[in-house]
Amino acid sequence: MKSKRLYSGLMALGLACTLIFQTPVLAAEETAETQTSSISTNSISGWPQGPDITSTAAMIMEDSTQTTVYAKNMDQVLYPGATVKVMTTLLTLENAQLSDQVTMTATGVSGVTDGGASISAQLDEVFTVEQCLYAIMLASANDVALQIAEQIGGSVDGFVQMNNRAVELGCTNTVFTNPTGLPDENQHTTAHDMALITKAAIDNESFRAIAETTSYTIPATNVSGGERVLTNNFSMLNNTNASYYQYCLGGREGYTEASGSTLVCGAEKNGVSLIAVILQGASGTTAAEAVSLLNYGFDNFQLLSLGDNDFDMASGGNVFVPNGTTADALTTQDGEVQDGQYNRQFLFNGTPVGTAVMSVTSPEEDTAVIEASTQNLTNAQDYTVSHTSVPYFVIGGIGLLLLLLILFRIVKVAKS
Repeated sequence: MKSKRLYSGLMALGLACTLIFQTPVLAAEETAETQTSSISTNSISGWPQGPDITSTAAMIMEDSTQTTVYAKNMDQVLYPGATVKVMTTLLTLENAQLSDQVTMTATGVSGVTDGGASISAQLDEVFTVEQCLYAIMLASANDVALQIAEQIGGSVDGFVQMNNRAVELGCTNTVFTNPTGLPDENQHTTAHDMALITKAAIDNESFRAIAETTSYTIPATNVSGGERVLTNNFSMLNNTNASYYQYCLGGREGYTEASGSTLVCGAEKNGVSLIAVILQGASGTTAAEAVSLLNYGFDNFQLLSLGDNDFDMASGGNVFVPNGTTADALTTQDGEVQDGQYNRQFLFNGTPVGTAVMSVTSPEEDTAVIEASTQNLTNAQDYTVSHTSVPYFVIGGIGLLLLLLILFRIVKVAKS
């Protein structure tokens, strides 16, 4: 009797311990799941699992297909910091000539003493637009960015027409209030929006030429006593920096207490171009995290061309998919037909990985093709009888093969 009571007591004690010590384990597991879930791309079936990072938000996007390769809180609204200067530079390239002259006014000179980066520009000093853009992208010069804003927009406030350009690029949660990225509680963006802006910039040849330059000299001006030698302070382009990345095409990074550490850049390897965005990171970590995410994209994915044997594909047809993926693993979603064409989106387990413009082939056109091919075959037979010693059945076999290929095409169009 005593042994049974002892056994029951031990069982009760064990059950109590299980209930007591089980709660912390479940809480830890729930926390881990919550952290992982912020990387939305990791939930895609068959998608390579991306690395976790400490920064609040990040995105990797393939340039040609705009495939979202990696996304962590990509639509969370955050401060952009100095990455705004990518938009400032792009908008200037789109609205001015590199040879245009820029004269420093009180607007620009005020940026020398605002606590941000500058090249110590002086009142009435004259630069070219080209020199100004090198100063902005290499030295993150706030004084020059303010002056460029006044030059292009008529005023700094007028320059925030960049918001309209952001909308044109597909941005939905971006508001710029200044061209420098200095703190303003009304200025914000998302990792997704900054990826779209950086893509547009990287696709601009003049921007790339400026952004990837490691050193640039501004000769003596009408005011300065000598030349200014600018060294690109973007860490991923500095081969003495631990975060140097040999495939980097240039970018911009910065830090304020409000924005934390922010970074955007482009990189190219083996014909593949990727865009990287890191927002609200800890100081000194964003470049290393960008390198990790870019390597993840380059090492685990491939560009695949789907248009080599599709006669109806007018343009596009490239997809960016996990290594080893074949065309058979993809599904398609077609848009409405307009002017004899329609857009086709390619999906990997429901995730967009590329698009193509398709041409519509009508049954009447296919019938005309068959009739023309039949007539050509008849003409070839007549010509063969009178002009060649090659056996007729050889020519006929070739013609039949061509006819079968045409029929195969018709069946393929019907199925699509």
